Amino acid sequence: MLRIISINLNGIRSAVNKGFLDWLAEQDADFICMQELKAQAGDMSAEMLNPAGYYGYFHYAEKKGYSGVGVYARRQPDQIIEGLGIADIDAEGRYIELRYDGFSVVSVYLPSGSSGEHRQATKYSFMERFFPHLNALHQGGREVVLCGDWNIAHKEVDLKNWKSNQKNSGFLPEERAWLSRVFDEQGWVDVFRRLYPEAGGEGYTWWSNRGQAWAKNVGWRIDYQIATDKLAAAARTAVVYKEQRFSDHAPLTVDYDVSL
Repeated sequence: MLRIISINLNGIRSAVNKGFLDWLAEQDADFICMQELKAQAGDMSAEMLNPAGYYGYFHYAEKKGYSGVGVYARRQPDQIIEGLGIADIDAEGRYIELRYDGFSVVSVYLPSGSSGEHRQATKYSFMERFFPHLNALHQGGREVVLCGDWNIAHKEVDLKNWKSNQKNSGFLPEERAWLSRVFDEQGWVDVFRRLYPEAGGEGYTWWSNRGQAWAKNVGWRIDYQIATDKLAAAARTAVVYKEQRFSDHAPLTVDYDVSL
């Protein structure tokens, strides 16, 4: 069995202070994909860099206290790919891929466009340039899982207040159509949705800090594990963990009936 966890930490130092690594030690996971580290190498403690039993790999943003992705892995990979080879995207620390024999695990963090038109334009630019990379990855003959915060709720079932959010970043028609193309044209599979076609609130992974969003489960499903078809078909369970809060996102854990 292969267990993979994905979580946007909204700051690894903050999440660790809230018990993230203690929780992680009990999960028996093979990979933990993290987004929004909000840290550079010099900010990381030895335990953050390499928790007991794991090797840590990171792609930090150049800007301090911003973005950044990482993966904890039980086994050292054959190859580590930091970034997409696109300077402005890579400066924000949004992509890291660990390659093994016939298998890749990716931690990816798509930009948010919620802070204004400039960042929405940045998000669209990322999506446009990421699309061919996704296609090449899918066609590369490897089994791949992309874990991350995609900052897009795909369908109406993926957020509580979908009617009032149709003009807001994260649920814009153009964003949703792009994600549909990733699935329908390229053949990637939304693992959680394949397992639970009708699931609503139990699948939410992010809640606004405004109002009573968390208490009332007024959330969004924007954190995904997206996989090649064979790997997705091996998925047996997917769980969003909500008993503890490490950030404004919740961890998504998927068990796959395969072994590396």
